[in-house]
Amino acid sequence: MVRLADLPPTKRESMQDYACPSYGHAPSVAGAPLNQRTVTLVSTAGLVVRGQRAFTPRDTRYRALPHEVPDADLLMTHVSVNFDRSGWIRDPDVVLPRRRLSELAAEGVIGAVADSHYSFMGATEAVLLEPAAAKLAAELHRNGVDTALLVPI
Repeated sequence: MVRLADLPPTKRESMQDYACPSYGHAPSVAGAPLNQRTVTLVSTAGLVVRGQRAFTPRDTRYRALPHEVPDADLLMTHVSVNFDRSGWIRDPDVVLPRRRLSELAAEGVIGAVADSHYSFMGATEAVLLEPAAAKLAAELHRNGVDTALLVPI
């Protein structure tokens, strides 16, 4: 995931001139302030750790991805033949922004990064994923993770 400062000047200027909506600072959820929360990532990119079972069509299970697993050991097993993997190949943070999350923790914006993140197969009907999502929510709660950031792919 790129920062504006890392872009070539012409692209940076173009992005800075882009009209974006402005939002207030009212929290969208109740609970502890963000700087007291433990945050996990939930991606729909069909990611697995090398050695885990690859995702299959209509797979409703999720995979745990340790925060510290090396990028080289993360594999994308998304089943869609139309899925563009070029962004993932150049920068894995595009689909699982672990480094950016660590930076937010180091800056004190969030309280802590969870030990594990999670991936689902995004090319699955949402209604089929609901039982697994409920199971994951309960697991996160048991493990003291109180915030999940969905990274839809």
